[in-house]
Amino acid sequence: MIVVRTLAELDAACDGLRARYGKLALVPTMGALHAGHRALVDAAVTSGAATATSIFVNPLQFAANEDLANYPRDEAGDLASLRAAGNHLVWIPDVATMYPSDNVTLVDVSGPPAERWEAEHRPGHFRGMATVVTKLFGQVRPDAAYFGEKDWQQLQVVRRFVADLHLRLEIVGIATVREADGLALSSRNRFLTPQDRPTAAQLNRTIRAAAAAPDVPLALAWARQQLTAARFNVDYLALVDGPTLAPLDRIVSGARIIAAAQLGRVRLIDNIAA
Repeated sequence: MIVVRTLAELDAACDGLRARYGKLALVPTMGALHAGHRALVDAAVTSGAATATSIFVNPLQFAANEDLANYPRDEAGDLASLRAAGNHLVWIPDVATMYPSDNVTLVDVSGPPAERWEAEHRPGHFRGMATVVTKLFGQVRPDAAYFGEKDWQQLQVVRRFVADLHLRLEIVGIATVREADGLALSSRNRFLTPQDRPTAAQLNRTIRAAAAAPDVPLALAWARQQLTAARFNVDYLALVDGPTLAPLDRIVSGARIIAAAQLGRVRLIDNIAA
């Protein structure tokens, strides 16, 4: 496995891997890898492409009230996990490489699916995400990039700007990986207290119960009450169109239930097909 930290090293490594394997796949991450990330890497490796994983904690996608400094980091553990997964290349740029002092260009996705929901509760998040992902696509020049469905709105925003900017790559969504009790895996789950950890799984159980109800919009009101009673501070809980994230008042093909809620110091997000 090759580990590179400069653009010159990245160019040479990508050229060599593309010559050998024919295609290159990218798994963009912020590190602190878990089994959900491993599923993305496994899918990329299984595709037969040379697989590059990026590790970069992107300051542009953290809102002012979010703690960038305390985002979990474990480079040694991440590299060991990627090596065991058969990953071929790891790209670990620093902030100065990604955002030189004269950088003035940002990628801003306006309109659906970047409206509402995460955009309202994390101002600037999608601008920061779209900017860094566009840079990574330009640096690595992958044929495909792999993203988890846990961040459903993010996945749809990526698909939107890739289409709008005529970027020549495939965006592959991979199903959410969960703990045995249904909690969606997240690097931030390590910050759940022993008291909050069992409660955290109630988010998924509650939205699943709502999805199975005869009247989903009515059931979502019940679900919000259940989560509030369980000490969640609910940011949003909604039935939406899958591709556009537009709110719905009835089930349609491709609809999703999306949710975000704070439990203690940890903000949890989840979504399921409705």
